Amino acid sequence: MIKFLDLQKITEKNSEEIKEAVNRVINSGWYLLGNEVKEFENSFSDYCNVQHTIGVANGLDALRLILRAYIELGVMQEGDEVIVPANTYIASLLAISENKLTPVLVEPDLRTYNIDPEKIEEVITSKTKAIMIVHLYGQCAYNDKIQAVCDRYGLKLIEDNAQAQGALYKGKPTGSLGDAAGTSFYPGKNLGALGDAGAVTTNDASLAELVRTLANYGSKIKYVNEYLGLNSRLDEIQAAVLSVKLKYLDADTKRRQTIAAAYRKSIINSEIVLPFVEEEEKHVWHLFVVRCANRARLQEYLTSNGIQTLIHYPIPPHKQQAYSALNNLSFPITEKIHNEVLSLPISPVMEDEEVARVIEVVNGFVNK
Repeated sequence: MIKFLDLQKITEKNSEEIKEAVNRVINSGWYLLGNEVKEFENSFSDYCNVQHTIGVANGLDALRLILRAYIELGVMQEGDEVIVPANTYIASLLAISENKLTPVLVEPDLRTYNIDPEKIEEVITSKTKAIMIVHLYGQCAYNDKIQAVCDRYGLKLIEDNAQAQGALYKGKPTGSLGDAAGTSFYPGKNLGALGDAGAVTTNDASLAELVRTLANYGSKIKYVNEYLGLNSRLDEIQAAVLSVKLKYLDADTKRRQTIAAAYRKSIINSEIVLPFVEEEEKHVWHLFVVRCANRARLQEYLTSNGIQTLIHYPIPPHKQQAYSALNNLSFPITEKIHNEVLSLPISPVMEDEEVARVIEVVNGFVNK
């Protein structure tokens, strides 16, 4: 079986360095808010070309904390609206709802699967305070049109950068394109920890300080609580592991791009819709997502031929029971995507022979 993502093999690639890093933390006797977190935050800030990185517990918390900080700063208030793509993982919306803000959904561009810049302005109201773009599947969603809309209406631009660490827009990294960004280091991400982890990146010093305070029980000084905060801290072991893996992220990205290029060049089955890429540097291929009108048959065929695939994501947020108030809304492009997408194996540890086998099998699919 060609695994969709072989996390054990990915970890083994740098296992000696990772073990050394973990042992260093264990032997230090300091497991939270220590030097490993500081060093990783500094390294990730350099990587993203930002002034501030705040390590947090996970990617959802990163987005939650950004919005909560904007509320505490008076930029937003309960009931305000945040524009978000309809085609995304539910976490993007949960962060908005958690802060008693209103998610306003916008259809994606069917080519890129990212939010359609041409459809944003028509949903802006007096309550709109921010646009949250999602760099879905690893392709940068940012562009000058979206920034122009933010500038014209005085909106904050928030990046959901959970899937696109290392993607670039005109040479500038994701995580530095908006006013603030939330990222995830879930194990399956391009930069993955050995458990849950996340971070906020920003050039806004006031926002950074407040996010760090909110994430630490609302406290800057121990036992002195200024805000009704939460406990969302990146621990020392995960930070140490991430520092090791960050050194290899660019090389891993190049391998992903090489595999994606092979797929895009050699998969020639007319039943399969291949990903569209605006610019090579904008896509880091967290996922290689194809579309097929009969996805179930394609997935069954691939499984029977020893190729594991996943569906990202089978149910769009507005059709989830958790968002029952949105269930009557219609987003036909989003629904088409969620009904047809299938993710093929792609990772920096895939062998050339495995890539060739995936291409061979996909090209042999016949939708009878």
